[in-house]
Amino acid sequence: MKWSELLCFDEKGLIPTIVQDADTGQVLMFAYMNEEALRKTLETGLVHFWSRTRQKLWQKGEQSGHTQQVVEVRCDCDPPDALLVRVQQKGGACHQGYRSCFYRRLDPEGEATVVGQRVFDPEEVYKRQS
Repeated sequence: MKWSELLCFDEKGLIPTIVQDADTGQVLMFAYMNEEALRKTLETGLVHFWSRTRQKLWQKGEQSGHTQQVVEVRCDCDPPDALLVRVQQKGGACHQGYRSCFYRRLDPEGEATVVGQRVFDPEEVYKRQS
């Protein structure tokens, strides 16, 4: 069956997408894809998403150079309404400079503690893109 017939995109034409490091299993980020983003991801081997804030297609790493090379794309079970993209991550996945967007731990006491290490300086990376 073709993925275009199988997947359940939401009313806005989006599907939640989790990105995972193929070697370590670390969850790197969460974003949304539309059909065009998924098609470009499968065609190019580089991960693309739909930006809900900018209302446009974007390739991960297009500004930072921290791209995600696709190893495989999986969908969840019945009905398939979420994607898991396993990647080889170049640099950091988080625009805040961390390898993973999930770099804070929430404690029962209400504290949010940084547990990840920055792998790049976002001020430097995004300043040169201006």
